[in-house]
Amino acid sequence: MSADRPSPLVIERILRDRQGIWQQIVDDRDLTGLTLRMLAGSGIALACYGAVLGAFHSVLMALTSAVKLPLLFLVTLAICLPTLYLFNLVFGARLSVRQSLALVMVAITVTSMLAVAFAPISLFFLITAPDYGFFKLLNVAILTLSAVVGLRFLTGGMQVLNAAGLLAPAPAPVAVAPAAVAPAPVPVAVGATSAPASVPVAVGANGAAVEAAAQPAPAPAVAAPAPVAVVPGAVVPGAVVPGHPGPGLLPAGYPPAQYRHWPEPAARRPAAERPASMTLLYVWILLFGFVGTQLAWTLRPFFGSPGENFALFRSIEGNFYAEIIRTIGHLL
Repeated sequence: MSADRPSPLVIERILRDRQGIWQQIVDDRDLTGLTLRMLAGSGIALACYGAVLGAFHSVLMALTSAVKLPLLFLVTLAICLPTLYLFNLVFGARLSVRQSLALVMVAITVTSMLAVAFAPISLFFLITAPDYGFFKLLNVAILTLSAVVGLRFLTGGMQVLNAAGLLAPAPAPVAVAPAAVAPAPVPVAVGATSAPASVPVAVGANGAAVEAAAQPAPAPAVAAPAPVAVVPGAVVPGAVVPGHPGPGLLPAGYPPAQYRHWPEPAARRPAAERPASMTLLYVWILLFGFVGTQLAWTLRPFFGSPGENFALFRSIEGNFYAEIIRTIGHLL
């Protein structure tokens, strides 16, 4: 499936043709349409999953959670995307804003689609085991797993962009020296008594100097290489077997007559170091996670505590991680 014939479902294209997605981002081709399709798909998926979360409390909570969960991801992206873009600029990457946005939207789309795929499982436990603490931990685990898979797509896309050279500064132009012009040949006049040293001359019968016929210089003698004893199955530097990939390893069963000698291959270039922008990507992922969890705590409730009246927002107290630890303690 190519980028010119997109799938009706953007998540299907991302999963089936991820190399085509990365190449489209590298080429900076039709990224506005791709980003809008991912934005619409992830928004619908997160709204559906948010409705499942709020269904534990009431229909009104389901409606508000369907709005707040997509808002959570979009606001987190709006807060953290400038940091990712400026990180890349500082360390010489050549990503545009559209490329950075499309790259992050791929991760968010995968996260949201994977989360909505778990929605039937969440509904099953909501109906059969309506325990608030268990239901909350179950959905936190689902969102965490979905986010990890989505971030794996993000790092994979950055590695493709790195291989394409977009995370490294543009190479400096190399000045090309003009081609040297060979000097014109020096004519030798008949009857001259002398000639340049570089032009061979001969003396005729009448004493006049004439240009001698050019004779090719004899080729230097090359000594034949000394015979090398080859043991089948041994490693011999520089030996090449016809039809065998790569010099060096000589498989057993080949007679020594089938071996020929080749100059030792040049030393391999050292592997390219990981650019600083790739290292900072992992820092940005941690930042994205901390901002997202804190924003989720600010926008709560998503589930709605049993026995409490409906509230659009709760008062800000404690933090997300302390609440998760407290919930685990109550279950144990």
